[in-house]
Amino acid sequence: MQWLWDNLDLVVGLSLEHIQLSALPIVIGFIACIPLGWVAHRFRLTRAIQLTLFGILFTIPSLALFVTLPSVLGTKILNPINVVVALAIYAVAIMVRGAADAFDAVPGDVTRSATAVGFSAVSRFWTVEFPLAGPVLLANLRVVSVTTVSLLSVGALVGNGGLGYLFINGYQRDFPTEVMIGIVFTLVIAIVFDQILVGLGRILMPWSRTMASADRAARRAGGSA
Repeated sequence: MQWLWDNLDLVVGLSLEHIQLSALPIVIGFIACIPLGWVAHRFRLTRAIQLTLFGILFTIPSLALFVTLPSVLGTKILNPINVVVALAIYAVAIMVRGAADAFDAVPGDVTRSATAVGFSAVSRFWTVEFPLAGPVLLANLRVVSVTTVSLLSVGALVGNGGLGYLFINGYQRDFPTEVMIGIVFTLVIAIVFDQILVGLGRILMPWSRTMASADRAARRAGGSA
């Protein structure tokens, strides 16, 4: 613990960098996956091809992607944009299938009823489909959040990994305490991100709790019968 107090400014600075570099890809990935997931849901003929292509993107080794992107983007190897873009690609690759499943989960009779009462395609999406797909989208976003916070540490190998610096430096110095502190702070950030998403879900989608409560009540009633 003494090392932590002696280097608190370093750890806090790396934590803030980790938060910043993690949050941006999560937001970008979420925004991008909405239209992509809807297209996969809407057009069944191209769904398998689309999901397969994004699945392949996630299999690209992170370090290889970090190193390759500068030549593609025209940036320098130490530019943090490389890490942000790479993690955004992984976020989209993870979330597209989840987004497609989220829109698949919206009951067809609900969308047909919305169309019957005069909703346009755009208004039906924003007022019916997107809100009802919200709980599944949130569940996938929580997975992406934890994955992104973890993957960012690899970026330390190219100079932009936030708390990953502690892993590399601790390993090179044969100093496990530094590595453990990096792990603990990374876990804390992942947990904080997850709880923030849970809180936002409760605020923005109060109907999901009502539906969950009704579902539990129905299961209890069925069990007692």
